[in-house]
Amino acid sequence: MPEKERLLREMIAMRVAAELPVGAYVNLGIGMPNLVADFTPPEKEVIFHAENGILGFGRSQQMTEHIPDLANAGGQPVTFIPGSYVMDSAQAFAIVRGGHLDVGVLGGLQVAENGDLANYMRPERKVGSIGGAADIAAGARRLFVAMEHTTTDGRPKILRSCTYPLTAVGVVKMIFTDVAVIRVEPDGLLLLETAPGWTPAEVQAITEAPLRLSPDLHEMTFA
Repeated sequence: MPEKERLLREMIAMRVAAELPVGAYVNLGIGMPNLVADFTPPEKEVIFHAENGILGFGRSQQMTEHIPDLANAGGQPVTFIPGSYVMDSAQAFAIVRGGHLDVGVLGGLQVAENGDLANYMRPERKVGSIGGAADIAAGARRLFVAMEHTTTDGRPKILRSCTYPLTAVGVVKMIFTDVAVIRVEPDGLLLLETAPGWTPAEVQAITEAPLRLSPDLHEMTFA
C-alpha cells in the first residue's frame, strides 16, 4: 500500500501563518519557519523579527530581486515593509530576552509531550548549532514548532521524552506537522486537526506520545 500523502512544507507554513495573531511580533527560525512570512497577508500587520537585526520584514525576495545584504538570521534574502527598522544584534536580542516577542516559530528535531524542545543537535552526528534558538524558545510568550511528523526513516519526532539534547524545557505550545496540528496542554497533547485524508488513529500510529482528541477535531483547511 502506498504511503499516505503528507502536506508540503509550504502548506505547513501556511497553516502556521493562519494561527498568528493580528499585529503580533513574531520571530521565525531557520528552515521551514522562514516560509511563514511568505504566507502571512500584509493586512494582518504581523511584525517579523530577526535576531541579526531586523524588525519588520516581509516575503522572501523573488528571483529578479538582488539585495544580498537584506537577509534574515538564516541568511535567506527577505524584503522590507513600510516601517522596517534595522538595528544591531545586541538590540535584536534585547527584544528576545526582554520578553517582547508574542510568538516564536522554530523547527524541531524532537518535541516531548510536556513541551520540551530539542532542535539543535543529533547526537549521532556529534555536531550541532544552537544559535539563537534557546533565547527565542525561552523569551517568546508562545512557541510554535513547525516540522515533519517523523524522521526520514519513519521514526516519531513527537515523543514521551526527548532523547536529544534539549534546547528548552516545557516551552512548546503548538506543533504543526505534515499530518497534524497539536496543542501542548498541562495534561498532555491534544490533537486539533489532521491533514486531509488522515484519521486520528493514523496520526497516533506515528506519534510515540499519546494524543487526546479535541471535541472539535477536524481536517485542516486552506484558503
